[in-house]
Amino acid sequence: MLKKYSEFFKSLFFIVDLALISIAWSLAYFLRFHTGLIPVTKGMSSFRAYLVLLPAILIVWGIVFKAFNLYRPRRISSHLSEVWDLTKACSLATLVVVALSFFLRQFEYSRLIFILFWGLSIVLVTLSRWSFRELFRFLRRRGYNLHYALIVGAGELGQELAAKLHQHRELGIKVIGYLTRKHEKVGQELRGIRVLGTYEELPTVLSTFSVDQVFVALPHDAYAEAPDILRFLQDQTVDVRIVPDLLQFMTIRGQAELFDGLPVVTLQATPLYGWNQVLKRFTDIFFSLAILILLSPVMLVVSILIKLTSPGPIFYRQTRMGYDGRVFEMLKFRTMRVNAEEGTGAVWARADDPRRTPLGTILRRTSLDELPQFWNVLKGEMSIVGPRPERPEFVEKFRDTIPKYMLRHKIKAGITGWAQVNGWRGNTSLDQRIRCDLEYIEKWSLWFDLKIMWFTIWKGLISKNAY
Repeated sequence: MLKKYSEFFKSLFFIVDLALISIAWSLAYFLRFHTGLIPVTKGMSSFRAYLVLLPAILIVWGIVFKAFNLYRPRRISSHLSEVWDLTKACSLATLVVVALSFFLRQFEYSRLIFILFWGLSIVLVTLSRWSFRELFRFLRRRGYNLHYALIVGAGELGQELAAKLHQHRELGIKVIGYLTRKHEKVGQELRGIRVLGTYEELPTVLSTFSVDQVFVALPHDAYAEAPDILRFLQDQTVDVRIVPDLLQFMTIRGQAELFDGLPVVTLQATPLYGWNQVLKRFTDIFFSLAILILLSPVMLVVSILIKLTSPGPIFYRQTRMGYDGRVFEMLKFRTMRVNAEEGTGAVWARADDPRRTPLGTILRRTSLDELPQFWNVLKGEMSIVGPRPERPEFVEKFRDTIPKYMLRHKIKAGITGWAQVNGWRGNTSLDQRIRCDLEYIEKWSLWFDLKIMWFTIWKGLISKNAY
């Protein structure tokens, strides 16, 4: 029954997609020639010429969408991953259709129409898919269109999985029970879900209960049982998913993916690659240039005051550790007397620090001493937003005493950061600062960067902890 429903919805999606592709092609023609928004300079082609190409378009789109497997069940996947798949499929199909149009030499097709059509096809199909999926999620929350799952593994991992599936009821996956290796647990309820039997009783449970999905969530010490369980499931019609017991090892950006057919589990990774890296670098260059230009009069005044109020250079260069553990020279306005650490060595600044100059106290409290670091940003050594860079001497000390400390170097160091706008600046809790830094890396987005920049202007420039 479930398979019949699944095939029905696949066919429905396919028909709706082809209808929307037809609408996108017609709408692209209308926007190009009949709205007046885009001037027509070479004469207007008849709509009939474009209708001639429509059957080929539908065939190409149907083949490409099938090839990209866009009609597979997506109960456990994000909206963004679906949009990316649709974008790739529509882009490839558009290129194929453009190539085919060259063979119809009796007609001259507008290149702008192909561009409009490409964008419209992505937008319309995406909106259609989202609308359908939100409707399905609405129905699933109310108990319709459910799939029934069995979790093989009743340990912490299996219970965590069941809790998340229950939390995301829009997925429509209802857990009917667990299997365990401990006979004494059979019949018990764990987080409201019953333990139905042991691993050996998997055939009996599948024949007794209506199950269409099996999640294998074995703890580490039960992996020896996995081959027998998976061999049996190979001959069943249920969907099988494996949840590896790696939660305790996952840190930032953990994910699972396929590489040429091989499953690869990423335990930690930087979020900045591809277009994300380009966007962040563009944002850094744009804002750092703007700030250096707009605040150049302020920086000139500060430079003059430093020179007039204390002997020594205007700028202070200090070695810091940044992205991937690389060291660089961070630039600041000098706020302490020359050779301030000659007798003490590397130490953190503290309240009422006698090494500071009178002007330096003001510069630190107002964060004006940080302005030259925008030059570090332009050079690519730092970013505007990121974990604050630390001196190598302190890094070696902290990496041995603070768990996950080095993970903050998976991204460029920043002038400001999530820890700083939350008050963890200067001589404050390192544990809280690391927690904020890792949260920033895990949740990074361009919007998050802009939010931190705004919070920095609003409440982060002046700090009582800036010594």
